[in-house]
Amino acid sequence: MNLMTKRMIIMLAIVGVVLGLVFGFQIFKGIMIKKYMSGGPPPQTISSIVAKSEDWQTTFSAAGSLRAVRGSDLSFEVAGIVDEIAFQSGDETKAGTPLVKLRAEDDQARLASLEASAALTKSTLERNRKQFEAKAISQAALDVDAANLKTAEAAVAQQRAILNKKTLKAPFGGKLGVRMVDVGQYINPGVAIVTLQQLDPIYADFYVPPQQAAQLTVGMKVAIKTDDSSKSLEGQISAINPKVDSSSRNVLVRASMANPGGKLLPGTPVSLEVFTGKTNHYLTLPNAAVTYNPYGSTVFIVTENGKDEKGQMKHQVHQTFITTGPTRGDQVAVLSGVKEGEVVVSAGQMKIQNGSTVMINNTVQPTSDPAPKPTDK
Repeated sequence: MNLMTKRMIIMLAIVGVVLGLVFGFQIFKGIMIKKYMSGGPPPQTISSIVAKSEDWQTTFSAAGSLRAVRGSDLSFEVAGIVDEIAFQSGDETKAGTPLVKLRAEDDQARLASLEASAALTKSTLERNRKQFEAKAISQAALDVDAANLKTAEAAVAQQRAILNKKTLKAPFGGKLGVRMVDVGQYINPGVAIVTLQQLDPIYADFYVPPQQAAQLTVGMKVAIKTDDSSKSLEGQISAINPKVDSSSRNVLVRASMANPGGKLLPGTPVSLEVFTGKTNHYLTLPNAAVTYNPYGSTVFIVTENGKDEKGQMKHQVHQTFITTGPTRGDQVAVLSGVKEGEVVVSAGQMKIQNGSTVMINNTVQPTSDPAPKPTDK
């Protein structure tokens, strides 16, 4: 056998091996495709949630601001020079406590003069009464003396009232603000001396459209929250204005709540949740679990479908129509189509269809907050 023949045999052997590998791979591929097709498509990963019932209270939101139950910027009715200040900024005070006095020496002297004149007039009247009894003077003279006494006493009362106005007293108990005057300062009538606020309880005023005001009654519960607090405080509606505001076309509503320690201050903006109507019991799902279509809303129900070769539970989904009700934040009420306790697909609906086999991974769930708030970026 020559060299050429040997090379030909080796080449044919190599070609035979290559063709065998090609045909073998094709046979193996066909077997695997057949096995894959007989087993169906691979399971898709989804998230699920158990349908459960919750109590829903009908509410609506509003924005308002806090207002003191009693609040006033205190000032004098008369002009004068500040002579004495009997409080410190931020003090708590009681009703009737003297706070500021104006210089009043001239008024006190005038009061003493008028009191002396009144005393003399009274003495003259008493002396003339005795003379009248002795028929030494006429009734007309006695009447003049009586009128003079009334005039003198009125002048005394007037001067005493002016003198009292030189002392500023707290009209009610509460917390004083920052002092705005100093000793020796001349002030005119109406100039603000200090603010006085009664902070416990405290009011929350807010406006609502007339159609919502018609649903409100005094005593309804209200949840009140400030912008810098995550905790709501409970209050109740205490008054509803009987007219529509001409500028805003809304109705003023006032709620009251306890304010222990006076931590909440008048003027603070607040958000309110007003509870109206009765409590309803609804089966609730996240909005993301529902597929909304022109022909109806649907969800996927997850059921168990035996075990795989590793002994793990297999899950299958079937699509069903539902009837939805009211929404609350990220939640939707389901009126029919889903029973309590059923497992519903909450994420991954785009990857599945009716009858698909699925794997459940609940590491990440869509939000289901009844009162979601925007987050700062």
